[in-house]
Amino acid sequence: MLTRRIIPCLDVRDGRVVKGVRFAGLRDAGDPVARATAYAEQGADELVILDVSATAEDRDACARTVSLVRKAIAVPITVGGGVRTIEHALRLLEAGADKVALNTAAVERPDLLRELADLVGTQCVVLALDAARQGGAFWEVVTRSGRSRTGLDALEWAAQAQTLGTGEILLTSWDRDGTREGYDLPLLRAMSARVGIPIIASGGADSPAHMIEALESGADAVLAASIFHDNDTTVADVKRELAAAGLEIRP
Repeated sequence: MLTRRIIPCLDVRDGRVVKGVRFAGLRDAGDPVARATAYAEQGADELVILDVSATAEDRDACARTVSLVRKAIAVPITVGGGVRTIEHALRLLEAGADKVALNTAAVERPDLLRELADLVGTQCVVLALDAARQGGAFWEVVTRSGRSRTGLDALEWAAQAQTLGTGEILLTSWDRDGTREGYDLPLLRAMSARVGIPIIASGGADSPAHMIEALESGADAVLAASIFHDNDTTVADVKRELAAAGLEIRP
């Protein structure tokens, strides 16, 4: 059996961790280095850092924050937010990121995924896909922190991204983000049936039970922010509950 990953997420703005609901109403949630260190000590398998205002402010994600976090922890780091060019992606990798996540720029120029994969390998390329349900079994790709509705079918876009060299999908339910109402399970089932690359479930986690549901619905990893930032639980506690449910978890 493949082990399942538990991934805390640090949404970062101006050098601070923030958290909101559906990418809005952001509140301060601490220092990124302190948060990253705590989660690594708790047993986090990976860490995701997303610069939540970089695209809106038309600037690069902060490589300095990545460098500081990398010096503090050894676990793999995925970085996204405002990644628009190959040069920017390479700067983040040089700063200590293991993988780079692309959303808006990839939608606007899909070949960016192939070009990056050709340079650094598919294992370093993550598609950050934010999906909003539009009724039935249709989810629309949204970009620019949910402000831009693209009209793209999320499942079709993910399949195209896979052919272009994407090695993993960070799948965020825009409808569930920050709500703590649980992951969008129909979306996860539909996506896992459509693509053959790992899927990280994001958006809506409130408990280990929600994570178990996501993993049983096709996710290969589960990402969460609020429940860790608010100290409702720890990565170690989540791992114990998932292991008790029979899921293969990294120690």
